[in-house]
Amino acid sequence: MDLKQTDPEIFDLIKKEEKRQTEVLEMIPSENYASRAVRSALGTVLTNKYSEGYPKRRYYQGNKVIDEVEILAEERAKKLFGVPYVNVQALSGSPANLAVYVAILEPLKDKLMGLSLSFGGHLTHGQPQSVTGQYYKSVLYELGKDGRLDYEAIEKIAVREKPKIIVCGYTAYPRIIDFKRFGEIADKVGAYLLADISHIAGLVVAGVHPDPVPYADIITTTTHKTLRGPRGALIMATEKGLQKDPDLGKKIDSAIIPGIQGGPHDDQTASIAVALKEATSPQFKTYCQQIVENSKVLAAGLVKKGFDLVSGGSDNHLILIDLRSKDVNGAIAALALETANIVVNKNSVPFDTNPPFYPSGIRLGTPVVTTRGMRETEMVKIAGWFAEVVNEIKQERLPKEKEARKAFMRDFRSRISKNKNLLDIAEEVKKLTLKFPVP
Repeated sequence: MDLKQTDPEIFDLIKKEEKRQTEVLEMIPSENYASRAVRSALGTVLTNKYSEGYPKRRYYQGNKVIDEVEILAEERAKKLFGVPYVNVQALSGSPANLAVYVAILEPLKDKLMGLSLSFGGHLTHGQPQSVTGQYYKSVLYELGKDGRLDYEAIEKIAVREKPKIIVCGYTAYPRIIDFKRFGEIADKVGAYLLADISHIAGLVVAGVHPDPVPYADIITTTTHKTLRGPRGALIMATEKGLQKDPDLGKKIDSAIIPGIQGGPHDDQTASIAVALKEATSPQFKTYCQQIVENSKVLAAGLVKKGFDLVSGGSDNHLILIDLRSKDVNGAIAALALETANIVVNKNSVPFDTNPPFYPSGIRLGTPVVTTRGMRETEMVKIAGWFAEVVNEIKQERLPKEKEARKAFMRDFRSRISKNKNLLDIAEEVKKLTLKFPVP
């Protein structure tokens, strides 16, 4: 029996989500729409198999075909990124980073150095809220006052703290990362350089962002952002990393299993392999070039509309808006934008004095709208809608008291869902999305 007959409730919910994705401008920069070919590899009979271990070294029998799938994914990743070692089994980006730490760091002793979460880092880069900041000694660096990486300040911290791993690569940084400079800093203090390129992996392989491979020892990435694959991750070791420790690959393999995971998701592995193949095409390079161009045009359009952008603009797929100059809270703006069928996420900005749940910023990006075929003209239109939405809520003020905030947000959510001006924009957005079907 098919899904509709077996479970009509889940079938209907899937259809509702499909409709939602079709009718909105999905602009969360960590999201993308996977291709039909990528999605076709998910949910296949590959999901039926247990395959703990690695190709030719499994704990279970019956993995001959699975071995071929995993080897193919590995070889495609090695060729695409230009690395000698890759592990394709990490279930997502967080366990991928944790596996690297398990492989290299001694708990409660060795130091891990990453960008502070409130400045655009990731939880798994040593934040105190994460196990990575609890099991390992964590050293955090920040952005400069201009919203950019301050390499001299980062070097001073590294020299003083002597971390064993330095992490570069971020979740809310709109500018180019100088991997060469990071490599020099890591070499100076004898640290491993881990480049977490989860957000920019597609841009890197397409040549529209500098490549970390010559300078990093280890590279991690998710596969579902600018790579347009399924939700999954890769862990890679470079020639430089293997020269530092010839057993690095073995240590990472052991960290994944038996260290922190069991059997890999083989349908996910096959789907990753499909995405890696798609990323080798000339069309993919053109697509990533357009992602960046769209981001730059959108950033310029937002600045023209009076928005204050962290670092002043964007070099990649991501834009971070600081709404403090508008006297509007990010959580309020995100809800209002969603009412207008524009989906972003609230986000902290550098030197934010508001709590993370009610931050001062909005994070947005151009991967999905570019996937749908939108270009510069549409970015100018979107910037205009942003200005209209924020202007509509400029009188809304978030209370300072915690309980009062909860009550305000409940009331605001109800009121904003009926706002005629925002609902009119939502209809305009729907008309635009009809011109750009989900591929």
